[in-house]
Amino acid sequence: MLGGFLLTVVWSAEFVDSTIGDNVANTLLGHDAKQTPIAGIAAGIAFAFVSGLAGTFTACNIAAFGAVAPLLGGTGGRWQRLGQTLRPLGWLAVGMISVSIPYGILVGLVGTDMPQFSTAPNPVGELSPRSIQSMIVFGVVGLAMTYLGLAALGVVRDPFARLARRFPNAPMVVMGVLIGAFLIGRPFALFRQMFRDAAESGNPLYGAAAFTLQSLGNVVVMALLFLLLTYTVGGRLQRWIAVNPRRITVITAVALLVAGVFTFLYWDVRLLDRREIIPWYPTAPWA
Repeated sequence: MLGGFLLTVVWSAEFVDSTIGDNVANTLLGHDAKQTPIAGIAAGIAFAFVSGLAGTFTACNIAAFGAVAPLLGGTGGRWQRLGQTLRPLGWLAVGMISVSIPYGILVGLVGTDMPQFSTAPNPVGELSPRSIQSMIVFGVVGLAMTYLGLAALGVVRDPFARLARRFPNAPMVVMGVLIGAFLIGRPFALFRQMFRDAAESGNPLYGAAAFTLQSLGNVVVMALLFLLLTYTVGGRLQRWIAVNPRRITVITAVALLVAGVFTFLYWDVRLLDRREIIPWYPTAPWA
């Protein structure tokens, strides 16, 4: 939890959003993503996936790394471990899509009237409806992940204990829902550009497709990372965990607690400091 707090202190939104996110999107698209209008549905679909990929390391998406930590616990042979990695990723995608499709349809129908559509600047000392929406969404996601991290350690009751016995994949579906919810509050500039294009199109099918690909793009890097671990250090990692099975519990709990505390403090406390609503929040000089 202290690690999550310290991450909010050193986190530089300008670096991860602009230096990393914008450059990744510009390179993959072959043009300036922010300055070039999205020309048509095909271009919008490509932009949606690329913007999701570019947003992998933004503050909006950092919580996703905690969500996929349980995938480290695969056992068995190489192909068996691969299956044990792909299946949870599939269920994670189910949870994400269950949010991104309905939200994309909603944006295609009424998006121009939603707070995320607004381009009005955030006034000093006030919270715009867009900021309030972000605070609510990421506050809930952060608190949920913090609770799940504590539940993994047995500090609080595990909400999935009974459900997981009947439906073992339910926890990963819920994690996918939490990642999918990023779309509802995400202020990342490239995402909002996609949001506005989908809203102005008035096409709910385009909105659903674009938002689904945006969500899936968010987890591509993480999926590749865990697949790489499966084929490189998977056997050694399996043996290390087998010595003390509680190690995977600790890894999962730490990932969820760091991600959850970071998400809540960054979006619900540090944001208040940036809007000059609270007097001070500790931040590094470069943040």
